[in-house]
This record gives sequence, C-alpha cells and structure tokens, in this order.
Amino acid sequence: ISGFFEGKDPLKVSKTGINEIYNISRIMRPSSMARQFVGTVKEILGTASVAVAGLMAGRRVTKKKISECKFLFLGAGEAAIGIADLCVRAMQTEGTSVQDARDRIWMMDIDGLLAKGRAEGHLEGHKEYYAKEHASSRSLLDLVNEVKPNILIGASACAGAFTPEILTKMGEYNDRPFIFALSNPTDRAECTAQQAYENTQGRCIFASGSPFKPVTLGGKTFYPGQGNNAYIFPGVALGVIATGIHHITEDIFLIAAEAVADFVKDEDIERGSVYPPLSKIRDCSVEIAGRVAKYAYEKGIASHYPEPSDKFKFVKAQMYDYHYDCPLPATYDWPDQISFEQPIPVSQITGDHLKK
Repeated sequence: ISGFFEGKDPLKVSKTGINEIYNISRIMRPSSMARQFVGTVKEILGTASVAVAGLMAGRRVTKKKISECKFLFLGAGEAAIGIADLCVRAMQTEGTSVQDARDRIWMMDIDGLLAKGRAEGHLEGHKEYYAKEHASSRSLLDLVNEVKPNILIGASACAGAFTPEILTKMGEYNDRPFIFALSNPTDRAECTAQQAYENTQGRCIFASGSPFKPVTLGGKTFYPGQGNNAYIFPGVALGVIATGIHHITEDIFLIAAEAVADFVKDEDIERGSVYPPLSKIRDCSVEIAGRVAKYAYEKGIASHYPEPSDKFKFVKAQMYDYHYDCPLPATYDWPDQISFEQPIPVSQITGDHLKK
C-alpha cells in the first residue's frame, strides 16, 4: 500500500499484488482502516474506469447503449470483477436494474463459466453475482457462439486466448464488435491488434492493456488505444485531495470514465482509438478532477470549504508545477533618453503639458 499523506487525511492507493482472497468487496468494506483513511485500489477501480471509458467512447460508433450490449469476460479475477461491477453501475445510470445488468454479463475463470453449482471452482464474493443457471463450460468459443456477445473482454493473462476463430465469430455476430484484450504485458495479451483487425475485417473496436503498433489493413491505418489506468487515477486523486473527500465512491470512477470518454475526439475514433492521446493525460486529469470536485460539493461529501466557484480553476491551482523559476534577477535595458523633470501636481497641469 502506498499513499499521499496529509496528516490524518491521506489518500491510500494500493499497488498490484493483492492476494486473490482479498476480493474487492473485502477491500472496500467499511473497517477501522476504512474509517481512518481514504482508500482505493488503482489496479481494480482504475482499470475498471478506463475500460468503461473505452466502452462509452465506442458508443459513438455502435450507436448502442451499454445496457443494450451483452458481455463475455475471459477472466474473473479482481480486475475483471471491478470492470463488470462498474459496467453494472453504468447500465444503472441508463435505467437498467442491477439484476438485469448482471444478467447481461457472462464471465469465465480458470475453472470455466461462472455457473451456479458447478463441480469445480468455488464461487465466492462478487463472482456469485455473475453466476448463471447454466451448464458449466470451459470453451470460450462455445460461449461466444451461444451468448453472441457484443463485447469481449480479456483480463486473463492468457496469451492467444482470443483465437482467429473466436475473433471471426465476433465479427459475424456484430457489425462493430468490441475486442478488449486488457492483459499485461504485451506477451500476455489475449490477442494482438493485428489479429483483432484482420479477423474482423477492420470492423472491431479494439483496446489493449499494453501498447501495440499501428496496423494497416485495406489501405487504412489503425492506431489502437491503450486502456491505461494512468488516464484515471491522477485526476481522481487530484479531485479527492483538493476537495477533501473522505470516502471514494464507485460513482467517482464512473465520472472519471465519462470524462475520459468525452475527451476522445472524433478524429481519435476515426483512427481506431477509443482513448485520447497519452500526451493529453495532464489535461484529461484536470477534466476528471474538476468533475469530481463538482460532484463532491453537489453531494455534500467535500470537506474543504469555502466551496470554490470555479472548480476547474481550483483543482488546476493544486497541481504540482514541475517547472523551475529562473534563479537570476530580472534585467532591463537602460533607456536612451532619460527625463529628470520634476513631477507636476495634477492641479497645475495645463493643455501645453498634455501636448508634450
């Protein structure tokens, strides 16, 4: 665990390496530590937020709500569950009930489909929420053919799991399928950008957890977006610290996802990316922090008062400035002509003085 300390009001941000038994519900459950510290898990909620941001940006292409889509996850660890939970929250904002939203999400782990009463692989924590009344299956291809998902998300660290046949089927069932191969590093990705585009005739909406080189297909070059949680946690942390939020809710990460999605320009979408350029992360962070600040004061969860009138200007003023001030004194050129005339009192100024 690492954090930004401000007396008794630090922001605690966990790193990777959390044991599987400490699922997200246990991590975020109120406890003596949770009451003392502001906490979040960037590898879970940060990854979830950036994944949902990609889905939100992709709506411009599919013209579908997230709640109108069916999901199939390969991987049901903490990162995948975090993404699924935030997808459910996003669907709720579109008017879908929690249960209906969960019913649209199918998940597989190392023991196969999350199915109720399966013989292998005990279901616990949030995995139970996504378990289906369905026969157990270990075949991703069979589930793709049965579920016909609009969105295929990989968080399994199983390289090559999205086979050409699976990708082709995704292209058959969808005009613009989402293919998110989010596992890190690159050699653990479920498929490459090249494979995703080639097997869907360049029609897929692709995102990855690791960077991939541009892909040229049919005379068009695609620049795949990287779903890096660096888009999310700097802005969230800035907004939380600037406003003094004591409890980081799931909605804050949904706000961050919306901010990133809105930051994606049409030209980014056209070139194949559902994320803004990485060079824009600083500006994106200000946008996220400003929206978080606005939310905090609207919901009464901020503790720093008085409330600033301009939230975006306020959070920007809190950002660290890495530029150095010049240590040398300012110098000026001496004027060529110097007037040593005595100043004239205002009461004695005449028209002749003004002509001068």
